[in-house]
Amino acid sequence: MQTYIRRDLGKMKPSGAMKQLVWEYGGLFLLSGLSTVLIVILGYTTPLLLGETIDCILGGKASSLPDWILGPLRAIGWNRTYLMQHLWILGIALIVLQLLNGIFSYLKGRSMAKASEGIAQTLRESLYAHLQSLPYAEHVHAQTGDLIQRCTSDVDTIRRFLSVQLMEVVNALLMVGIALVILLRRDAWLTLYSLMLVPLLFGFAMWFFRRVHKGFRLADESEGRMSAVLQENLSGVRVVRAFAQQAREVEKFDEASKDLRKKNLHLNNLLAIYWGGGDAITMTQQMISLLVGVFFALQGRISVGTLIIFTSYLGQLLFPIRQMGRTLSDTGKSMIAMERILDILRKPPEKEEEGQLQPDLSGDIVFDHVCFAYPDDHVPVLRDLCVTIHGGETVAVLGATGSGKSTMMLLLQRLYEPDSGTITIGGVDIRKIDRTYLRSHVGLILQEPFLYSKTIRENVGIAQRNPQMKDIRRAADLASASGFIEHAEKGYDTVVGERGVTLSGGQKQRIAIARTLMKENQVLVFDDSLSAVDTQTDSKIRASLKHVSSHTTTLIISHRITTLSQADRILVLEKGRITQEGTHQELVAQDGLYARIFSIQTQLEEELSAAQQTEGGV
Repeated sequence: MQTYIRRDLGKMKPSGAMKQLVWEYGGLFLLSGLSTVLIVILGYTTPLLLGETIDCILGGKASSLPDWILGPLRAIGWNRTYLMQHLWILGIALIVLQLLNGIFSYLKGRSMAKASEGIAQTLRESLYAHLQSLPYAEHVHAQTGDLIQRCTSDVDTIRRFLSVQLMEVVNALLMVGIALVILLRRDAWLTLYSLMLVPLLFGFAMWFFRRVHKGFRLADESEGRMSAVLQENLSGVRVVRAFAQQAREVEKFDEASKDLRKKNLHLNNLLAIYWGGGDAITMTQQMISLLVGVFFALQGRISVGTLIIFTSYLGQLLFPIRQMGRTLSDTGKSMIAMERILDILRKPPEKEEEGQLQPDLSGDIVFDHVCFAYPDDHVPVLRDLCVTIHGGETVAVLGATGSGKSTMMLLLQRLYEPDSGTITIGGVDIRKIDRTYLRSHVGLILQEPFLYSKTIRENVGIAQRNPQMKDIRRAADLASASGFIEHAEKGYDTVVGERGVTLSGGQKQRIAIARTLMKENQVLVFDDSLSAVDTQTDSKIRASLKHVSSHTTTLIISHRITTLSQADRILVLEKGRITQEGTHQELVAQDGLYARIFSIQTQLEEELSAAQQTEGGV
């Protein structure tokens, strides 16, 4: 199967992308097409054989079969008299025809299944790989539920169309073409009467296609919105319950569900109108054909065998025409699904850069006149930022919400690029450093770490392909996580639940720190990732890190003065600019944001201590 990544599909229209994928599995589609041809031929042969048996062998009339069929039969002695005496031959022939039909149906189904599943696999893997390569900014605004639907439901829509409906088009064209040839040779006038309502059936199918095409797109988008609501609710289940918002969430989901129900009901109404109308037209046409055929047979214009052939073939002729509306609607639905898939593949991935450097990252980190604004709002976040962080130094950053602290770290990992200015590490512009190499050596630990629904051992060791247990234990010890891990039900083999839901905030942060320490970090960034641990554990973690990674450059973002105070240097960031810089003692002595926060936190701690002493005295 073709399992390579197909980003080139994003450059095509939906029809072009579908043709390209079908072409790549051309051998399987050709085998399926040939099997379909043989199935149609065998399907028409059965009523033809019955008609010849009734008219020629039993009725004594002249055969209407061509000489290239009658010649070989006469050559082996199979004339009318012989076949009258050996009617079992005709029974065996009918059985063989059905057996062959079953064999070719199996080949058709198997080849179509292999081709459609292969295309679905290619689309799924291409989508997933492309999502991994998209810039960070694309994921910030994307709806996870909608992306999941495009990778699953939309891909499955295309798979079903290719496995079922594509060959139905071939089948319909063949059945109509062969039936017309046979029926016209039998009786031209009866054929015309038998097809007088077919133009109406075609027109009805085209009307249905135009109406249903728009409906499928609206229903697909509505399903995507409902999936997004469901995904958000399940991911934020703690928040929902913490704020007692279950009723509101149910109401929000009900609204999305009702909208999807409304869209699907509209589609079902269209389907009901089409199938009901199509059945009415088809049954009316069959009734006209039967009445005219019986009238012609009573007049002696046609034989009973011809009437049987007409009634049998007419059903095989009208059904694919009636089915054409469904085929067209499924074609439109698959084109919409392909368009939604291509919308993702058209998004440009992170620029692939050749010849990028992999330098030592233990040198100085320099932000040189860096300016940055997020693409969606264009409001400056960093304004002419200039700061140098020396290699091996521990630097803490304090600032109000929105001051640009986390943005500095995102730029350092090249998750965003600065609008102007440069960021260098050891004198090398980070834009010249290989992204994968940079991110694997700059460890970023977030305030809300993401944990997989795996064991603690797997979560800690996820950064390595074959992690050793001794390394996992060492990282857990450094992160002060080994204590609660060993007391867990199954120790390191305890499953933490999706997004670490079974752990406290501090436990999740410590596992995230341990996971980061499994990498070869030359730069460590704590983005408020010690906020959920107590001050004693905070101090223990920082002491352990300083002992084992004295040559690692460490950046700590925090609002807790006790965390910041132990840093070699503290930066105060306000409105995208460094307004204060120095040690804890130096900044406390200055009049500024740091001193005000220190005063507030000190006062709160004193009040808390006094309250505890009062309670102890009582």
